[in-house]
Amino acid sequence: MRVQPSYSAPSDDTPAERRAAVVYNPVKTDVARLSAGVIAAAAAAGWGETLWFETSVADPGQRVTRRALRHGVDLVLVAGGDGTVRAVAESLRGEEVPLGVLPVGTGNLLARNLQLPLNSLEDAIDIAFTGDTRAIDLGVASVTYPDERIDDHVFLVMAGLGLDAQMIATTRPDLKKQVGWLAYVDAGMRALPKAEPFRIRYNLGTRSEHQAQVSTILIANCGLLPGNIQFLPDALIDDGILDIAVLQPKGFLGWLKIWRRVTWQNGVLRRSAVGRRIIEFTEEDNERSMTTLLGTDIRIVPEKPQEFELDGDEFGLVKSVFLRADAGALLVRVPTRRPVTTG
Repeated sequence: MRVQPSYSAPSDDTPAERRAAVVYNPVKTDVARLSAGVIAAAAAAGWGETLWFETSVADPGQRVTRRALRHGVDLVLVAGGDGTVRAVAESLRGEEVPLGVLPVGTGNLLARNLQLPLNSLEDAIDIAFTGDTRAIDLGVASVTYPDERIDDHVFLVMAGLGLDAQMIATTRPDLKKQVGWLAYVDAGMRALPKAEPFRIRYNLGTRSEHQAQVSTILIANCGLLPGNIQFLPDALIDDGILDIAVLQPKGFLGWLKIWRRVTWQNGVLRRSAVGRRIIEFTEEDNERSMTTLLGTDIRIVPEKPQEFELDGDEFGLVKSVFLRADAGALLVRVPTRRPVTTG
């Protein structure tokens, strides 16, 4: 059963002088603009001096976030791409300190799903200091590598095994800097002709094991992708459930069916009663290329190691993965809900 989103306003009885920390990726961030915006917003909100932590190749955000928490901060702001946001969220998992997302990356996947402003850094900073606090789920992936090493990682939006991860692994960094998330389209066009379906064994929760031949399998904590593509429109970020898409297209026509489903049906037809009736009539045809599942957890074992990705970051070849939803594990700042007025 899905749970409706819940919100809570920041408490008014907190200490007079609170402190925030900013974790930022210096490669992605205009530091001077960020600093000016944060200093102004903190002063306007009556907060104390902000602490600043820079990420690095050796530490994409986990360790510096833990340092910030040891300083007793009341809020952590993150400025960077999806990888930086994911790293910071990993260290804030289960903490009472909320995360304020300042989208300055390529995909800004979490920001899109939380309906944060993507084109105004100042507005995003203001929401971080004055917005509502919302508890959302984290996806947790226990990854077993071919050498039997097991690592745990979190994801905020989506994990992928197979073609999706191959596409991310082959994305050109120079093109990504020039055209943003459209660079993934170029990578997909190059990866698609070489892609070969592979067999997996999987089981949801305590259910019996199933087998399937897939091109890719995607596990989502929420469903909105760049370009406002509603990939999994029923996926909620705070329902304690993972939404899973098993893609089994038969050739190029099969990929066209999937593309039609996520752009035309999910993005247009679902908005009207007539459109939803049309979807019902074509549902059986859609399911041949893309099957959707729900579960609090899923274990996936491919017949041979496959590429794996989390929130757009590649994690290399994996032997198996166990993914689960950690319900309400992360507090985030979101735009303040306006009261509903009648009459």
